Parts: sequence; structure tokens; C-alpha cells
Amino acid sequence: MSEDPNKTEAAAEESPLLTVFRKEAHDTMLNRINLASAFKLTPQELRTEIENFIFDFAQERRAQITKREQISVARELVDDMIGLGPLELLLEDESISDIVVNGPHQIYVERKGLMQLTPVKFRDDAHLLQIAQRIANRIGRRVDTSSPICDARLPDGSRVNIVVPPIAIDGVSISIRKFSKKALDLHKLAEHGSLTEEMVQVLQIASTCGLNIIVSGGTGSGKTTMLNALSRLIDPRERIVTCEDAAELKLQQPHVVRLESRPPNIEGKGEITIRDLVKNALRMRPDRIVIGEVRGEECVDMLQAMNTGHDGSMSTIHANRAREAFTRLENMFAMSGFEMPSEVVRAQIAGAVNLIVQTERLHDGSRKVTEIVEVTGISERGDISYQHLFKFVPMGETEDHKVFGRFEAGTDQPAFLDKAISYGLDKELLAIMRRAMEQNVQEEENSDSYY
Repeated sequence: MSEDPNKTEAAAEESPLLTVFRKEAHDTMLNRINLASAFKLTPQELRTEIENFIFDFAQERRAQITKREQISVARELVDDMIGLGPLELLLEDESISDIVVNGPHQIYVERKGLMQLTPVKFRDDAHLLQIAQRIANRIGRRVDTSSPICDARLPDGSRVNIVVPPIAIDGVSISIRKFSKKALDLHKLAEHGSLTEEMVQVLQIASTCGLNIIVSGGTGSGKTTMLNALSRLIDPRERIVTCEDAAELKLQQPHVVRLESRPPNIEGKGEITIRDLVKNALRMRPDRIVIGEVRGEECVDMLQAMNTGHDGSMSTIHANRAREAFTRLENMFAMSGFEMPSEVVRAQIAGAVNLIVQTERLHDGSRKVTEIVEVTGISERGDISYQHLFKFVPMGETEDHKVFGRFEAGTDQPAFLDKAISYGLDKELLAIMRRAMEQNVQEEENSDSYY
């Protein structure tokens, strides 16, 4: 746990007296308060009403608890009524990036890339299921025994996955991927050590030149964060259409249309897939299409869009290496039902995708851009050929087990130089890559200083 105790950790030291008071207050409130009238109040009005109830109840019971504890109990009751119960405190903690609920009495959080067990608990299985259903209902979805899996989002854009029995054998499971309230751009990511300023500048030029970019990486590697940061490079005059399973992208441009998929209803009808969204996006006169994640047959429509004038489009894909991203795209194309020779499929991919930005979460919890790969065409053997613009080379660990290394430039002649010429950015691009290559040489000469 963090050395500085926070509100969630303070709960571990709660007295039995406070625990009993909380339960009695909850049960009494349900009997005394007109819930129909309470829900007509604003959140602040409801909070005031509940606080007044708790103060009166504490005096009535002559409970030996502090004013601060009374306010805490009042807040918990309000969170139970209109919020997400015990998850609210965790959601407000900006140091937490992930929340994982394994049943009512086991809640883990991720801080700085490391998972930690918290003392936060739900009352019981029913309490946890109630909160899970509230999350789903807020965006018009449902989760129950007949529909036990649900992808949802919170109002702040945080991604939520819910699994309930009978699929979840040990009880309801909730996984929440939080997103920073402060939108991160590439320069901020560079300050955090995820990439270098030279890499930022090259990506800025690539976006201006309308290169199609795929962000690749494993689970929790920072793909969506990187996609959000890359999307900030898009000219605000352009019309952008986004297609997502659960809308979590936070584009800052004024001309954005957000599309979200929809699962089938209880009769198995009404499903809207990502592929449906991509097809429809093509009819909406987009300058760029941004797909939250490509994972299936929508791959075909995405590649066709990229090949037919929608330059500067972006998406993410699950793959542990840039090379694997190409294989994944090829496999998805094959699974879509289109029977084409593999050489034709690879040609489609090579003609559509310009850059792969590979993200990775290292074993110390840090996230880095480990590769920026540029597609250069098709080799004589019929494979997709590419070259590294940049690559992260790990060199060891510090005494506190932090990974360190260097970002190496792979060439001083990017293949998209021709596009950069048409935008008048060729000299700037060459200067950046040559400067990065020179830094490689300097770091090689000073390599002894790393050890």
C-alpha cells in the first residue's frame, strides 16, 4: 500500500461500533424515508436530507461516533442510493487506474502499475449485483442470469466489464478501467517517459500528413490512452466519426460524431455491431474514422476505408508485438468470410496501414511506446515489409526495480518522406530523424554510464 494512508485505507481501522451504527442507520432509513420523494431531489439536496437523518439518528441512539463518522455514513448511504456504493471513493482516487471486484468482499486496485488489495467491501452479493445492474442500466443495457456479460461505461468515460452468475462461478465480477480526468497529450506522455520528444514530433508530422495509424499492445498497455493522445493531433476543422463498443474516447475537436455499438435485446434482436457502425460511418462524409478497437470482421471495412481516401484514420488492436499486429489483421480478414489469397490480403493491409505504434506495460508497471513501425510495402516473398522508426531497448533495472533503457531511431529516411514533401514537412522530418540517429551514437559511446 501507499505510505500515505488515504480514505480507502482508513476503512481498515473502522470500529465495530461504527459498523453496527451503519447497518442500523441503513435499515432504519429504508423504513422511514419515502424513497419515491427522495429520488426527486437533486444529489446535493438528497445528501443534505440524509446527513440530517444521520445526525438525528445518532442523537436518538446516543451513538458514540464522531461528527466526521456521521458524515461518512451519510455519504455512504447516498452513494448506495444514487451512486455506485463503496466504489465511489475508489473512483474519486486519481492515483487508481484500475478497479477489480471479485465478489463482495475482495476489491483490488491498480496504482502505478501494481495491484493492491483494498479494505473496501460490499455488504453482500445482493448489494454488489444491485450496483452492477445500476451501471448497466444507466446506459440502457442489462446484466442478469439471462444476459450475464455486459460491457458498459461510466459517465466519465471509464470502461466497465461486468460478469454475473452463472458465468461468474464465484459471484459478480466487475472490472473498471479508469481514465485520467486530465486529458494526456503526447508531450505529457513524453514527460512521463513513455516516449521521447523526437517520437512525438514524428507522430505529429505523421498525423498532419494523414497517415493511417494502428495502436497495438496487450491488455492494460495504454492503447486507449495513446489513441486519445494521437487523436488530439487531428486538425479541428476535420469531421471525425468514432466507432466504439463502449464510448470512451475523449476527442477534443468540435466536429466529432460518436457511434456506439449495441448488444441484442432479450429477444436476441436489435444488435448493432462495430462493423455496422463502420459501414454507416462511411456514409457520413467523415474526414477521419477512429475505431476504438478492431477485433473482428469490421477489420475488412476499416481497411477498405483506409484504402479509399479516409486518410489519417486510427484504431487499436490487441497484439504483443508490431509484427503480430499484421498477423492479427490478416487473421481477422480471413475470419470475416472473404476468401482472398493471402498475398491480396497482405497487399490490402500494406496499402491501408502506414504506422504501428506498439505500447507495452513493463514488469515494473510503467508503460512505454516500445516500437514505432512504418509499413514500406510488400516484399518479393509477398510478406508485409516494414522498418523501425523507433524502438525501446531495455538496459536493466535500478535499485528500486524500475526498468531503464533508451529509445533508438532505426532510420534517417522514413518511407513517408514523399508525403511529408507534399505538406512541406520533409526538411523538418529529416532533421528530427537525423538528430535521433546522432543521439543513438552518443548513447552508444556513453553506454558505460548506464551500468
